[in-house]
Amino acid sequence: MAAEDLPSQFDVVILGTGLTESVIAAACSRVGQSVLHLDRRNYYAGNWASFTFNGLLSWIEEYKNQQEVQITESEQVWRSLIDEGEDVVPLSTVDSSISNLEVFCYASEEEEKEEETKAPLTSCQPVNAETVSEETNGDSTEAQDTVTGDDATASDTQTQNEEQEVPEPQEEQHTSDISEPNQSQEEKESQPISSPAEPPVEVEKKITYQKLVKEGRRFNIDLVSKLMYSRGALVDLLIKSNVSRYAEFKNIGRILTCRNGKVEQVPCSRADVFASKQLTVVEKRMLMKFLTFCLDFEQHPEEYQDYTEKPFREFLKYKKLTDNLQDFILHSIAMVTQQTLTEEGLKATQHFLRCLGRYGNTPFLFPLYGLGEIPQCFCRMCAVFGGIYCLRHSVQCLVVDKASNKVKAVIDTRGQKISCSHFVVEDSYIRDEQRQSTAYRQISRAVLITDRSVLPSESDQQISLVTIPPLESSAPAVRMVELCSSSMTCMPGTYLVHLTCSSSGTAQEDLSPVVSQLFHVSTTPGEKPSEGTEERSKPAVLWVMYFNMRDTSALDSSSYNLPSNVHVCTGPDGNLGSDYSIKLAESVFNHILPDEEFCPPAPNPEDIIYDGEGPQAEGPGFEESSNTEADKSQAEEEGEKSPSTESSEPTEVDSVTQQSPSDTTPSSEE
Repeated sequence: MAAEDLPSQFDVVILGTGLTESVIAAACSRVGQSVLHLDRRNYYAGNWASFTFNGLLSWIEEYKNQQEVQITESEQVWRSLIDEGEDVVPLSTVDSSISNLEVFCYASEEEEKEEETKAPLTSCQPVNAETVSEETNGDSTEAQDTVTGDDATASDTQTQNEEQEVPEPQEEQHTSDISEPNQSQEEKESQPISSPAEPPVEVEKKITYQKLVKEGRRFNIDLVSKLMYSRGALVDLLIKSNVSRYAEFKNIGRILTCRNGKVEQVPCSRADVFASKQLTVVEKRMLMKFLTFCLDFEQHPEEYQDYTEKPFREFLKYKKLTDNLQDFILHSIAMVTQQTLTEEGLKATQHFLRCLGRYGNTPFLFPLYGLGEIPQCFCRMCAVFGGIYCLRHSVQCLVVDKASNKVKAVIDTRGQKISCSHFVVEDSYIRDEQRQSTAYRQISRAVLITDRSVLPSESDQQISLVTIPPLESSAPAVRMVELCSSSMTCMPGTYLVHLTCSSSGTAQEDLSPVVSQLFHVSTTPGEKPSEGTEERSKPAVLWVMYFNMRDTSALDSSSYNLPSNVHVCTGPDGNLGSDYSIKLAESVFNHILPDEEFCPPAPNPEDIIYDGEGPQAEGPGFEESSNTEADKSQAEEEGEKSPSTESSEPTEVDSVTQQSPSDTTPSSEE
């Protein structure tokens, strides 16, 4: 919508399109509030955004240029709009939430001419067949592990981000399905003639920087790395609000840890424990006994009451667990620090265990096309119920009524004065003079593109969560998420790796030792390690970006000198899940509208009455219909009773499909 067309009155004006702000926008719009949602950026989701590789390169350039921008805007324009009895609170024009950004490229920068000349020398059919089989593997794995919502709305969601194109991957999936049988026949026919043509295929997998740029649209790179607990606040909200129909999800296939320089799988479910080769029989019994205790530890306070004020690690020692088991529980199951108290550690372990088995063998889900899809899904819900969106559009200042000390209007970057009852703003828009303190925690982040998995397995299409214990006692633990191409976040033949930890220095200082430990980092672009060395067995880093992100989750409303109807939303926190952001959104909503329900379910499209006389209500509209109409349609409804029952409860079946073999996925897919 053009700036000149903006109405001059809204109930709620929201600045920033991060997850918390987007959830608040959807919740307010859903209950009938008029919402204006703005963002100074040219993309949705703020620091929660996902970029294509080319889009990320552009974002890096914008970040570097932004640091040189000085606040030189004239205040005369909006000063003339201020009346007597009004005061002004100016907002920041520069985003300083990202710092210490460093980029390194280790992929060969040579042109792709070599591949073109090599292709005619060796049969190109095996190359295509391998590529097709890889994509088909991704498709079949995705069919098993993917949680599907409404297909049309899922594809529509992608169009909100200008950098993303859904049709391209979809076309590849269709072509791979069609071409696979033909390729396999050609391979069989050509096998007796040119059987030696197959081995060079492995050697030819050379990924250059030009290839990454050329295939840049296949990447969806998140600025923040998080997963979704299957019984976490975010998944519960997606189900309750019906927003899950706008997205698709994939299971996290395995949980790994790094011990003594080796990456190994963490046994977290009963089946994993008994199948584990890293644990002795005694350790398996000890682990199962402890995990069973954690499920209902509140019923046995005598077991831990002496350790409530002591670190969780000491309680694990008291339980006589081996060092091996202590590391598994502390870093890979509870995912807490050495200083975490016992009760908090027990709650974290319990939450992990309760999330197991809901949608798969691990507690986690990941949204296809990246985490940036989730804020966009809530923005879509807000827009469906009348919210107005403007990107590349911001607010210069807040207009405050001196008598009540409340914001009564905002003045946007076009000089328009817009009245509002409440103003919700992302933390990065607040100036330092409006803060009680400018001391922040920081998150260290690294994003890597690699050529293979840290722990190769039979299926190369698995998302892995890797926990890396601190290399030193004073250093923080590092969390790593490795994404495969079937997650729609990277091109086939590569992996996208996210590393996250709480900062003790710059991101490069914190994370480069971990990168060097697990990956091969060449000294010159394109260099390969020599044969027989340990580096040869490690995945090669093709490209890496380090940066620090500000963590303001420790701040609350008392941390700002702002009017009472200004609600500040902090950015992403350092935890693996998104529970903090969802609870903050609910808290802000309840402060704005204490008598309204938070994100009530949106009606299914098939449940909306288009030719009815009354409003298009969900429940009462059907109950108030005449008996004759009900009698006439009763026979038709009975014939379609099974589908309507499924659609009336999309929360557990349609929106987030169960993934274990015993669940209802096959029948629902059929």
